[in-house]
Amino acid sequence: MPPGCQTRGMSAPVVLVVDDDAELRDLLTASLGLDDYDVVVAATVADALRAVAEQPPALALVDLGLPDAEGLELVRLLSRRTPPIPVIVLTARDEVDEKVRALRAGADDYITKPFHISEVNARVEAVLRRAAAPAGALDRATLRYADLAIDTENVTVRRGDDLIALSPTEYRLLVYLAENAERVLSKSQILDRIWQYDFGGDTGVVERFVWNLRRKLDDGRAPLIRTVRGFGYLLSTSPRE
Repeated sequence: MPPGCQTRGMSAPVVLVVDDDAELRDLLTASLGLDDYDVVVAATVADALRAVAEQPPALALVDLGLPDAEGLELVRLLSRRTPPIPVIVLTARDEVDEKVRALRAGADDYITKPFHISEVNARVEAVLRRAAAPAGALDRATLRYADLAIDTENVTVRRGDDLIALSPTEYRLLVYLAENAERVLSKSQILDRIWQYDFGGDTGVVERFVWNLRRKLDDGRAPLIRTVRGFGYLLSTSPRE
């Protein structure tokens, strides 16, 4: 086992906790253990990467302020693996710009410190549930719209000949939009379908993920993700903003 890492066993889903605060690591290990997760802990990016090489986790909780490197770099590396490892960022940085940076790096969720430990467990459960069934219940192996092709068997996305790298949450959001192409989906509908978690009426997470998905999907191409102000979003080739 890499230095600075610990594990309880290998029978349950493995959650990697990366934080240099030993008390917080112990708290998360105990709390997640009560929900039957196997917990591996690491204090640095280097230790985390060694742990992942030994056994890829089902999910990672990553602090941004790590002693040997920026936590965002670890988020990028985990989200770009094949298959990608879902990441929830845990940090004291609560500025909107920091949240946007984390989502752009590939994070699936973002929790600011201090937090209620029950919220962390609920977010872990929700992200793992999404990652376990990334395509939802589909009748077709490939979803197509305009030059967009979503291969739901291999979990890949292309626009024309370009392969688009998405995080698990971004992928599920795109699938939901593609399943309902030309239909406006409200932020509440998207929250209920994709996050399956009560954010207390805060729909900002939807806006940030749509922005990030649009940046990746529409960059240098004809826009496909449209905003219908006051209503929601849709996949469409017709300008609606």
